[in-house]
Amino acid sequence: MQNVCKDSYYTTFDSYEQMFDYHRDQSANSRWQRSRISDLEVAPLDKGSSLVGKLGLFAPGISQEALEDTADNLGLAMMVDHQYYPIRGTAYKSLLDRAKIGGTALPKLSRTDLASVLNACLRLYDAEALLLLRDEKVAAVHSGDEMDYSVLPVDGLLEALQKKLDERFPGSVFGTGYCDHSLVSASWSMPGQKEELLEDYKKTLEEQGQKAMAAKMMPGIRFITSDTGVASAKVSALLVGGQHPIHIGSCISVDHRHKKEVADFADKLDQLFAQFGDSVAKLQKLMEISLDYPVNAMTRVCKKLSMPKKAAVEAISMFEMANGGIAATAHDVFMAMQEIPYILKTQNTPQAKMLTVEENMARALSLRWSEYDLAKGVDY
Repeated sequence: MQNVCKDSYYTTFDSYEQMFDYHRDQSANSRWQRSRISDLEVAPLDKGSSLVGKLGLFAPGISQEALEDTADNLGLAMMVDHQYYPIRGTAYKSLLDRAKIGGTALPKLSRTDLASVLNACLRLYDAEALLLLRDEKVAAVHSGDEMDYSVLPVDGLLEALQKKLDERFPGSVFGTGYCDHSLVSASWSMPGQKEELLEDYKKTLEEQGQKAMAAKMMPGIRFITSDTGVASAKVSALLVGGQHPIHIGSCISVDHRHKKEVADFADKLDQLFAQFGDSVAKLQKLMEISLDYPVNAMTRVCKKLSMPKKAAVEAISMFEMANGGIAATAHDVFMAMQEIPYILKTQNTPQAKMLTVEENMARALSLRWSEYDLAKGVDY
């Protein structure tokens, strides 16, 4: 596990218990604090700032390492209760939102000038802000209005999800867990429900000579959340067993807004579980869609879904060599597209970007494929 004060920190988990304990402890050691926006005061904390060498001005428990790490990254600090806290990069967007400013010029300013601009704007607003103080830094500066931001503790969400899984899908198996300073994710597989949820899909794969794929595929889910404003609390349907989980579209989410609670998230889970079969049916339907120009269709679909160019071009080239220029189904193309997240993973792509790519790719299940199956080629 890396040092938690570093902006580049992340950790992974091999078991639900390990992940739950980590987030239970994190919730206990985090502090949510309300403050008037006009009372917030930002100061430069870059390498030239005198604050870097004045640890006594900071809140108890904040280390010199946290100051130096901030100086290497965002380079700003905030006064909270007459003591400074370094500001983590995860708080930058929410801080700009409270000041009601933005633009590409701001990051180009010196930290002294940026702090001055922020302070001048923050003083204009008397509404409340909700600060998240975690791991020695200010991690977020949300709106203090409960209609704008609701705290959904990660440990509470995990507990609700595991309880629902035990009720609806007994025997579910925790796969992997991940968290960094901005995002939390975890996945489960449901081996006991393979026949119930995948029977027809598995049979069709076998009929088409894809027995190996049929044997490996298993239903699963992925959980994602963030309390720094990156993502809502959501759970998506997966197929697992291949070289990378396949996102198949069905998703429920609860925004951190409108006074939502963990109970609202738990209630939504029933909706996802009821729709799981529909998601598999959409995937199976792709087997009935014949494409005369599958390579061209794959290229157009990847462009439509904004797949990362380099990885997409590599995956398209691999499919073209394997396909040999013959007709194929939309299912063949969709499975070939799964090389894209695998390629990105081997390139150590950030987890947040990986999850976005997978969610975007799942939209392929609802496309009108005939619109992309054209004789004329297209450059990516």
